[in-house]
Amino acid sequence: MRFTIKLEEFDEGGYTAQCLEIPAAISEGDTKEEALENIKEAIQLVLEVTG
Repeated sequence: MRFTIKLEEFDEGGYTAQCLEIPAAISEGDTKEEALENIKEAIQLVLEVTG
């Protein structure tokens, strides 16, 4: 499955990531890579709970 991820940079540093298809899946990280890894986990958790 492929999802669309919205990645935003904070002015004070760090990033937020949100899955547009699954609004409950939101995460953050200090780097782009970390935020993207964290959103994968958030998507899995939401899908498990709502599955």
